[in-house]
Amino acid sequence: MAPLSSHDAMELDKDCSIVLELSESEPLFDKKKKLLQDMGFSTKEEIHVKRSSDPNWISTSLKVMLQIERIINSDETELYFAGDEPMDMYGPRNELEALNSILQLVESSLSSACLMQKNVLQEFRDAIVDMMSQSGNKNILETTIVEGYNSDKEIKLLQWGENNGVKTRLEIAYVEGAGRGAIATEDLKVGDTALEIPTSLIIVEELVQADMYHALEKFEGISSETMLLLWSMKERHNGDSQFKIYFDTLPEEFHTGLSFGIDAMMVLDGTLLLDEITAAKEHLRAQYDDLFPALCKDHPDIFPPELYTWELFLWACELWYSNSMKIKFPDGKLRTCLIPIAGFLNHSLDPHVVHYGRVDSATNTLKFRLSRPCNAGQECCLSYGNFSSSHLITFYGFVPQGDNLYDVIPLDIDAAQDDFTEGSSISNWTTHMVRATWLSHNCNIFYYGLPSPFLDSLRRARSPMPHTKDLLPENLKNEIEILEDLRAICDDMMDNLGDADLDDRKNTNWDVKLAIKFKDIQRSIVSSVLTSCYCGLKLVKDELSKCLAEDTPVSKQI
Repeated sequence: MAPLSSHDAMELDKDCSIVLELSESEPLFDKKKKLLQDMGFSTKEEIHVKRSSDPNWISTSLKVMLQIERIINSDETELYFAGDEPMDMYGPRNELEALNSILQLVESSLSSACLMQKNVLQEFRDAIVDMMSQSGNKNILETTIVEGYNSDKEIKLLQWGENNGVKTRLEIAYVEGAGRGAIATEDLKVGDTALEIPTSLIIVEELVQADMYHALEKFEGISSETMLLLWSMKERHNGDSQFKIYFDTLPEEFHTGLSFGIDAMMVLDGTLLLDEITAAKEHLRAQYDDLFPALCKDHPDIFPPELYTWELFLWACELWYSNSMKIKFPDGKLRTCLIPIAGFLNHSLDPHVVHYGRVDSATNTLKFRLSRPCNAGQECCLSYGNFSSSHLITFYGFVPQGDNLYDVIPLDIDAAQDDFTEGSSISNWTTHMVRATWLSHNCNIFYYGLPSPFLDSLRRARSPMPHTKDLLPENLKNEIEILEDLRAICDDMMDNLGDADLDDRKNTNWDVKLAIKFKDIQRSIVSSVLTSCYCGLKLVKDELSKCLAEDTPVSKQI
């Protein structure tokens, strides 16, 4: 290898730096700041990207950046359960979001770097992309295509889209366990665009005709989304509609929680999902009653009564809840839209696409770029958001495959909120929750696979004195009391959920099956907490016996 010139040597000495910063406008700033500080970071970290004699310099730097970005990209639920867990407990979507953020920063630095810096940054970029690819390889779900499904309408929609500027590397098929889905027609890499849709094919509020708009103006507080929903109810039956082919592909019924029948609602007795669905339907019914039949009486030509029944209104609500996307346009406005073809991209806990909410101003198109690879024949999925199964059932009509980190059970417990607990990563939580304890890696004494904010709150309720995690008799006795209290709470919760053997599992109705599936999830969460309580009690009682057996108890720190 030729020796470096003095100019090259000078350029090598000019290392690049990438700044990772937690915005002070972040709603969870204080909690994220505390967690960053607990891990030895500040809210603004400058990471130097420079070749080193250490052969692992790239992976070492990336690990640090990933730790920081995972916290910056975390939401409230992730922060609540983050306190004493390793970073990989944040879930695959969080990891992809964090890696995407780092990738964008590196690519931004590449555009202004000198030649030697570009070489280093390119190595760094390649390592990030490789990590994103490896993340995808760990979580590949098998795609089973149901043969014999008549997809003529979907094929026609794709052809219509391509004739109007859509670019796609996907086809539509019926996927076992998911319904219609988007299948990759070729191997797609990180950064590839799976689907590109021109804004001219996006259904937005500007499509609401002037006459309908003026008729609705008098309703104080009516949103543009509601106007668009009412427009779509009529446009669905318009034989001359620009979007007729799209409306023809929509189902006659949306199987969401909003359409649950009486039998399914009875199955949900004892769950918060019952209250969630009931409240949602009551809200929609009140909204409908505010508009109809008044609009049909005052403007029968614009709002024909036969097109604006309660049943058709509910259908339209389910359409917009389950298929709409919030998209930011070049004018800076965030609009709720229906996007033909894109609606076939199903949700996954480990999505291929996580960033799709902004129109590319250069091409005036919406691009669905991959954040992890998708092989030919595999279903290409995106993320609808960090939602619990109860939310997904209510507004989308399904339970995702795999362990959903957002399947939590809120706990209405009156506990003290004053002093911090020594060693606690997150403090000042006013609401508490539990989730499946098999998701936790820390089942030691004082943790038990349960969230620290919740346990700390129970400890403060028992004793307002500052609590330490020393293996002292008084601490261990307090642990026994809170675990027994929690066990009693969970026993009551399990009783409220009823006997699983009494569920009507022979019922073939889609809504009953979905309700039973949700209730089983709730039972499994409560059961896991009970198991943790029993195991925790055994651990604590064994340790207490050791302490009491010693003539001179010695304080040991966990």
